[in-house]
Amino acid sequence: TSLKIRKRIEEGFGWLKTVGGLRKTKLIGRAKLSAQLLLGFSVYNLIRLGSLSGWWRGAHV
Repeated sequence: TSLKIRKRIEEGFGWLKTVGGLRKTKLIGRAKLSAQLLLGFSVYNLIRLGSLSGWWRGAHV
């Protein structure tokens, strides 16, 4: 079970690096970077919830 949970967490960070723009950030400062991380994970959670409920297919992302 821990491997499944780890995979789910790593998928989120992978999504943030590729889609969320955290691979090479342009922000300076811990506060700005944490705000970008919070926003990125919020969007990731919304997309994930939408795909689980069925109203978001994610094919066009």
